[in-house]
Amino acid sequence: MIVDSHQHFWQVGRFDYPWMTPQLDVLCHDYLPAALKPALAHHGVGQTILVQASNSVDETQWLLSLAENNPFIAGVVGWVDLESDEVDRELDQFTSHSKFKGVRHLVESEPADDWLTQRAVLSGLDELAQRDLSYDLLVHPRHLQYVRQVVERNPQLRFVIDHVAKPPIKSREIDRWADLLKDVAAARNVWCKLSGLVTEADWANWRAEDLIPYVDKALEYFGPARLMFGSDWPVCLLAASYDQVLETFQGLLADLSDQDRELIFSKNAVEFYRIQEQAIAA
Repeated sequence: MIVDSHQHFWQVGRFDYPWMTPQLDVLCHDYLPAALKPALAHHGVGQTILVQASNSVDETQWLLSLAENNPFIAGVVGWVDLESDEVDRELDQFTSHSKFKGVRHLVESEPADDWLTQRAVLSGLDELAQRDLSYDLLVHPRHLQYVRQVVERNPQLRFVIDHVAKPPIKSREIDRWADLLKDVAAARNVWCKLSGLVTEADWANWRAEDLIPYVDKALEYFGPARLMFGSDWPVCLLAASYDQVLETFQGLLADLSDQDRELIFSKNAVEFYRIQEQAIAA
């Protein structure tokens, strides 16, 4: 069974999506479970992790309602206001739902690159650790220097870097990103998603070969035991279909052992997001 560690659903106008601009026309449509189910069934993807796309408590509640009605959604990474004095109350509300697994914030939209290091944010992350939740890091290379500070401060909290920190694949730059990522990967409480890479490449002309240097670095730094596959559907549609994304990564990782591929395509997501019971039942 494949576990897709990173996908989204949204309805246009229902919540605020600051990244949804006319230039991203293919994304400016509703994307709901019925649109994804055929691809999951075709490829034997039995479980997914549904990730927030809006900094909104109301969106998190809606995502959890989708999870209740769609058994393939094994977990939800939602949003709470980490800077708020009410963060403990918000977390207590959501942790009563068994499919609430962690939190993410649109850090890339914050004007301050060091947003993660603010005292109120760090206090909010402490609340996640106390509840055995996880934190998804939506960051770019420029944020990684601050990520290292944060993950070292809270070794009990499980962090995962979304989209391999969005390397500059289109421009074929690698050195600065690689150096920063290696530094963060040295912290053993940090994992990484092999997701979102096709949209960091040339949308119209990318090839699997373009991704190889970046995937190789992720394998070198994190090893198969701390990597997990994610489709980033429907954002991936800017450059590739669900089929193309999954088949590309299956090809790129074909030389790994069966055991290592099973870790990346299934077991690591089950472990990281604490979805063992649902996975076994499936």
